[in-house]
Amino acid sequence: MIYHRITSIEDPYFAELHKLLGRIFPPEEVLAYELWKEPLEDPAIHVYVAVENGEVVGSTEYRYYPDLRVAMTDFTIIGEHSKGIGRFLMRSREKDLARLAEQSGTEPIGMFAEIYNPYGSEEQHGFGGVTPMSPFVRREVLSHMGYKQLAINYVHPSWDHEGRAVEGLNLSFLPADEDRTSIPAALVVAFLEGYYSALPNKPEAWLAMMEQLRGMEQVELLPI
Repeated sequence: MIYHRITSIEDPYFAELHKLLGRIFPPEEVLAYELWKEPLEDPAIHVYVAVENGEVVGSTEYRYYPDLRVAMTDFTIIGEHSKGIGRFLMRSREKDLARLAEQSGTEPIGMFAEIYNPYGSEEQHGFGGVTPMSPFVRREVLSHMGYKQLAINYVHPSWDHEGRAVEGLNLSFLPADEDRTSIPAALVVAFLEGYYSALPNKPEAWLAMMEQLRGMEQVELLPI
C-alpha cells in the first residue's frame, strides 16, 4: 500500500478521491470538486490517499498548527474492510505529523477531530455501506485511541458554502497527555476561527457558540 500526497486537482488520483468522499460522507460535508484547487495547493493542508494496486482505497486529510501546537484530522476514509487501511492511514499520519512538529521545533499538545455522534439521532447516514465507516464503529475506535469530546454544544458551518449550521458532531480532542481533563477555551476559539476562515457564511448558531467559548476559561474534556 502506498501513502501518496495529492497537491493538485490534476493529480490522477484526485478524481477517485472525490468520488470516494461523495460515496462516504453527507453532501454538506463535501467540498465541490473545483473548490479543492486552493486547499490542495496550500502547503499546510495535507491530503493523502492510500493506493493499492493503482486504486484509491482510503484517504486522510490533516494539518498541523505550530503556533497553537495542535493538529487537526479533517477526515479519515476507509474504503474497504479487512485490508488494514485504517491502521495504515493512522500510522502514516502519525509519522508525518511527528515530522512536521519536529521541523517547526514544537511539541504538540494534541489533535482535534470532529466525530459523528450517532446516539440519539433518528437520521442516520449510510456512509457508503462500509462497515468501518459506521459512526458507531468509528466512535468506539476513536474512544479507544484516547479522543475526548469537548463539553460544548457543537455546530459547524456547512462546507457547501450555504452557511447552514451542521449538527450531529462532537468537537473532540486527542490530548498528548492522557490525564489532561480540559483545554483552554482561547485555544479552541483560535483553532476554530482559523479552521473555518475559508467559509465566509457563518450560521448564527456557530457565532453564538463562539461567543460562549470566548466567555470561558477552560473547556472540559469528556469521554466519548
